[in-house]
Amino acid sequence: MEIKSIKKLKLYGFNNLTKTLSFNMYDICYAKTPQHRHDYIAYIDEEYNAERLTDILTEVANIIGANILNIAKQDYEPQGASVTMLISEGKLTVDQDHEFETVDDPLSEAVVAHLDKSHITVHTYPESHPDKGIITFRADIDVSTCGEISPLKALNFLINSFSSDIVIIDYRVRGFTRDVRGKKFFIDHKINSIQNYIANDTRDLYQMVDVNVYQENIFHTKMILKEFDLDNYLFGTAKKDLLPGEKKKIKQRLKKEMAEIFYGRNIPKV
Repeated sequence: MEIKSIKKLKLYGFNNLTKTLSFNMYDICYAKTPQHRHDYIAYIDEEYNAERLTDILTEVANIIGANILNIAKQDYEPQGASVTMLISEGKLTVDQDHEFETVDDPLSEAVVAHLDKSHITVHTYPESHPDKGIITFRADIDVSTCGEISPLKALNFLINSFSSDIVIIDYRVRGFTRDVRGKKFFIDHKINSIQNYIANDTRDLYQMVDVNVYQENIFHTKMILKEFDLDNYLFGTAKKDLLPGEKKKIKQRLKKEMAEIFYGRNIPKV
């Protein structure tokens, strides 16, 4: 679906709209023994350490057309990591009337706006169930920009960088900008769902649910993988090495964990 922007605007000053794209990405697995659980957390902690996360966020900055002003990164004990980037747009060319033309859609390669007071952050949270063998790895990411430049340009790259079982996405446009007559604009592009910007091959992999508040420019999409292959959720153990009763029990535990995360509530035992 083609997403059209609002018609060409002449602005009084800079475009002060703030656009924030926020992710919660979850990877779930089962590790049979305490040693397997320890090894998985060590593996995922290394796979998504501060250095790797910095590389991912650097590419996000490149995709949206931003310059990196400052990087703060930290690996934590016993696990987890954080990276925060302060970003800004590079050179900006405007005429004396501060004339801006909104891009055809937020995924356009054009970068034609003021980008200030903007940042990208990521925090990771590996954790495990105390006695059920379930391990959940969560990564929280925020991409916040000011102006016409859109964090939606990095949407598919971020989804693919983590290959998550569950992805929960929020997109919000805050504040307003004025045209030369003083009229306020609370959004500068048309959008009715985050799904508009997700690649078709990714959409085919996930079941999706939207909760949108259009009048507040708030958009929310939840994604959960459609296909379930137990082998993809085992760490340190192969499906062929499990007894039929074990396979059934582990599958139930994994699906319950995923359903509780996706729906945001605890599911009682049947």
